[in-house]
Amino acid sequence: MTQFHAPLYKALVDRLEAGPTSFHVPGHKNGTQAADAPYERFRDLMSLDVTELSDTDDLHHPEGVIREAQQLAAACFGADDTMFLTGGSTAGILAMVLAVCRPGDTIIVQRNVHKSVLHGLMLAGAYAVFVTPLTDWATGLATIPASHDVEEAIRRYPHARAVMLGTPNYYGMCNDLSEYAGITHRAGIPLLVDQAHGAHLGLHPKFPLSALQYGADAVVHSTHKTLPALTMGAMLHVKGDRVSVKALRHALEMIQSSSPSYPIMASLDIARAMVTAEGAHLFEKGVLASIRFREQMRDLEDLYTLLQETDDSQAFDRLDPLRIVLYDRTDTLSGFQLLTLLSERGCWAEMADERYVVLIFGIRTSGQDADKLYRALKDIADQAGLTKRVSGAADRYRLGSGPSITNSFDKIERIGKPFLPGRTLTDENQTVSVPLRDSLNRIAAEPVIPYPPGIPLLHVGEEITQAAIESIRSLSAKGARFQNASNAVMDYVKVMKSDK
Repeated sequence: MTQFHAPLYKALVDRLEAGPTSFHVPGHKNGTQAADAPYERFRDLMSLDVTELSDTDDLHHPEGVIREAQQLAAACFGADDTMFLTGGSTAGILAMVLAVCRPGDTIIVQRNVHKSVLHGLMLAGAYAVFVTPLTDWATGLATIPASHDVEEAIRRYPHARAVMLGTPNYYGMCNDLSEYAGITHRAGIPLLVDQAHGAHLGLHPKFPLSALQYGADAVVHSTHKTLPALTMGAMLHVKGDRVSVKALRHALEMIQSSSPSYPIMASLDIARAMVTAEGAHLFEKGVLASIRFREQMRDLEDLYTLLQETDDSQAFDRLDPLRIVLYDRTDTLSGFQLLTLLSERGCWAEMADERYVVLIFGIRTSGQDADKLYRALKDIADQAGLTKRVSGAADRYRLGSGPSITNSFDKIERIGKPFLPGRTLTDENQTVSVPLRDSLNRIAAEPVIPYPPGIPLLHVGEEITQAAIESIRSLSAKGARFQNASNAVMDYVKVMKSDK
């Protein structure tokens, strides 16, 4: 076990223990201005919240302890350079886009991209070429595009500046990126990866490899999601010279606050130091708790189904073992209902959708925690009267609506035309609802996102094609729901009054 060493955190503690008198910002003065009830719980946090001083360094021009902390993080995660982010992965994604794109440039992205990528393209004045992702036919969940589709997109648009992918998805489905890295590098462009949900990947033998290990050029990690860092704490890692570190730093100066949070930065330093000091052992307790829970759930397998790796899983390669994704296989409770019932029993899940509940085990999640979750699910089953259905509701996606809904996306071109994000709407008077049949060649004024599988058929500002109309009709007929749509059955769609 390596000795714990967190230089930025140590500098903040040393400063506090020296008993300084603050005549600088922030106004809470090392927490002394908010020491009484009802604020006393904030004092410890505030005591480490300082500003750029001679001994605390400057995130935007690091030369001291922040520079050392970032260098240690790069060594820990296998990067050449690492930049701390206090604005979450969003800041890193915006920076990656701005670093590789100039106005009029194009990058290739998956259609189910995180909204921050679109925001980055808006800021850059750059175009997106959407590539439809793979959908797991057994679950209806989308991952990343097929490698041959990415390769074809590069062939069609040889002047594309980069490819951006996001893996794992929210459900812990992880993809091997080695082939994608080879494709992009042969084309002379970088592979950018939004790995917000995978800061821990590659750090334990049971975990899938990280994007950096697969050969990605720039990767964003939401450190706070799966490692012990404060919310909004993230890292941007760079490997090789295909993405300019200078351009990334310049973009981050524009995007991130000139007064970044020192507690957030210190928490990133601590999280990295814990990984360095303990290695794979750091995750052993959480991994064992996950295994314990999965074994316990065999007793309830007639009532609940957990996502698992199978030989015919073609949309992903591995599952994150710390991410538990389950649903009521009796078709009695929706994911939203199950999430609520779990919270009423003291088990707070990460998120839910109409079918699934997602729960995340941490590095210190214990066997007792796993037992509590199991007991809660058993109690829910007893109270809700869940009983096994002979019809096999667990296979409804495999046998019926899942594959047929997935096939509806075949009507859409898997590789789109260059699309310029930015036709955002601030005035409802600029929009009008028209019958779907009359929407051909109009500009979408609302996103069209059918669930399952949660892949946007249309983004705001995209031209509505005949293929899109046919897919919407097909999906609606098969029972898909359209998230946040102004018209739930999609016989009407909101478009811009003027297409100019």
